[in-house]
Amino acid sequence: MDRKVVIALGGNAIRRKGEPFTIEHQFNRAKKTLAPIVELIREGYRIVITHGNGPQVGVELFRNLLASDTYPPYPLDVLNAETQGWMGYLISLALTNRMMDLRMRRHVTTVITRIIVDKKDPAFERPTKPIGRFFSEEEMREVRRKFPQLEFVNDANRGWRVVVPSPRPLEVLEAGEIKKLVDDGEIVIAAGGGGIPIVKENGGFRGVEAVIDKDLASAVLARNIGAQKLVILTEVPNVYLNYGLPDQKPIGEIHLQDMKRYFQEGQFPPGNMGPKVEAAINFLENGGNEVIITSLENSLEAIHGKGGTRIVP
Repeated sequence: MDRKVVIALGGNAIRRKGEPFTIEHQFNRAKKTLAPIVELIREGYRIVITHGNGPQVGVELFRNLLASDTYPPYPLDVLNAETQGWMGYLISLALTNRMMDLRMRRHVTTVITRIIVDKKDPAFERPTKPIGRFFSEEEMREVRRKFPQLEFVNDANRGWRVVVPSPRPLEVLEAGEIKKLVDDGEIVIAAGGGGIPIVKENGGFRGVEAVIDKDLASAVLARNIGAQKLVILTEVPNVYLNYGLPDQKPIGEIHLQDMKRYFQEGQFPPGNMGPKVEAAINFLENGGNEVIITSLENSLEAIHGKGGTRIVP
């Protein structure tokens, strides 16, 4: 059995909707929710952890905008780097402390990760990635009056959110270093928030204003480092057909071709399960052996074949 796994944490691992953004709260949330990953480490899995940053990078964006009369605002690629750093720190600290409690001698390394995207990606012309908090329509109009450069979308009738470009990830620049670390037994945190988006230009690289989807980035990272298993953790225990309808049905084990058919039929909304299923399809089409999509709470059982949605070639 292959033991190298990329685990993509959903945002609820650090902060659930409606909870405070304080560092103390997010650290305490991480301590509680990362216990299943520690158990996988105890079982001998070689693990790379990725995570989202949508709410956190949204906070940093507004922090910069609200202070822009005094301090120059930083671009999104820099805010991605910033949130990668401190979120990786919180996750690594929580994991290290938990392993010390269990007398486990393992080291955790956070890698600030750059991901190459195409400068001509059409996503730059059509921002679709929601970040930050929800606004009422009245609040949205007031924010737009102050910061007319921001674009908003009504997110599933739950409120208005800022949207930014979300180009497709092509290659993880630090993949070689990450592979060496995990092959040497390190627990690695990488590609946080989907990684820092960069484009090739004039023989070098340049950061761009965007936020990459972390599940799509996780699939590319898993492929780049030769992982055979990708685990995507979210808020629900399974992927569902007809989600939210009276006849919704959980998907257990399913073959890639059937999942592709459901994806093409529009079963999985773009702003919800769609990117996770798309990431699973991309990973398996490029040599991966297995994708599991489930909740953090059910992750151990799912990886042991006792729950969740399992997609195989």
